[in-house]
Amino acid sequence: MISSRNSVWRLAHGRSLTLGDRGHIMAIINVTPDSFSDGGRYVDVASAVNHGLSCVNEGASIVDIGGESTRPGAAPVTAEEEQDRILPVIEKLARETDALISVDTYRADTARLAIAAGAHIVNDVYGLRYDPQMAHVVSEAGAGVCIMYTARGRDDYREDIIDDELMFFSRSLDMAKAAGIRDDAIILDPGFGFLQKLEQDSELMARCGELRPLGFPLLVGTSRKRFVGMVSMRDVATERDFATAATTAMLRLVGASIFRVHNVSANLDALRMADAVIEAGYMVKPAGKS
Repeated sequence: MISSRNSVWRLAHGRSLTLGDRGHIMAIINVTPDSFSDGGRYVDVASAVNHGLSCVNEGASIVDIGGESTRPGAAPVTAEEEQDRILPVIEKLARETDALISVDTYRADTARLAIAAGAHIVNDVYGLRYDPQMAHVVSEAGAGVCIMYTARGRDDYREDIIDDELMFFSRSLDMAKAAGIRDDAIILDPGFGFLQKLEQDSELMARCGELRPLGFPLLVGTSRKRFVGMVSMRDVATERDFATAATTAMLRLVGASIFRVHNVSANLDALRMADAVIEAGYMVKPAGKS
C-alpha cells in the first residue's frame, strides 16, 4: 500500500497537480475515427469539447486529447492531420475549463503547438524515444510529461517484464535529464496493452508496485484494454468498464496516482473506495504504539 503522502507534479503554464492523498482521473478524448473503443464518436471539435467538459463535470482532473489511434494495425496519420484534429479542441477546452489538459502525442512539433494552445502535459507513448526533440520541447515549455513504457518497435527486451521496464525507464529518464526536464515534471506509465505478450499484462498488474523504487509517480491506462476483456470474458470494449474499475482500485492500492480511463464516473467510484482504504491505513496505529 502507499507509504508516502503528497508530491507535486509540475506542469506547463505555472500549473501543478498534488499527488498522494487521492487518486486522479485522466479522461480519454480520442479525436479519431478509428480508436479501438470510441473511434468516430468525437471526431469534430464540438463533440470532442463537449465530451471533455462532461468528463470534467463528472470528476476528471485531466483530459487527454489524442489525434492518432495507437491500437495495433491502426492507420498512421501525418503530423498535419494529427494537429488539425486536436489543436482546435485543446484551444477551446483551455478557454472553457480550468481542468488540466494533456496531449497524447509522440511528435515534438505537435507537442510544442499543443502546449502553445493551452496543454499542460505531454503524454508520450514512446517514452521520449520516437522523436529526439520531444524531451527538449517538454523541458523548454516546463511541461509535465508522462513517459510510457512500450515494447513496440524494440528488439532489446529483457525476459522479465519488470527488468525490461526498469531498463526502458532508465534510458528514457537519462534522456529527460540530459534535456533538462525536472524530476518533479515526470510521471511514469508502465504501458498496459503495450507489452511484448498479452499474458504479461496480468503479471504487471501483480508486480506494478515493484516500479515504485524508481521514485516517480505512476499513471496507468488499463481502460477497456484487450487483456481486461480477456480476463473478464467481455469481447465488446465498451462492456469492460466494471472490470476496468476493478483494475483501478487494485492499482491504486499499490501506489498508482493517475488513471487514464474512458468511463470517468465508474472509475472515480473505484478510486474513492481505494482512497478510503488507504486513508484508514494511515490512521491505524500499529499494535503497542501510542
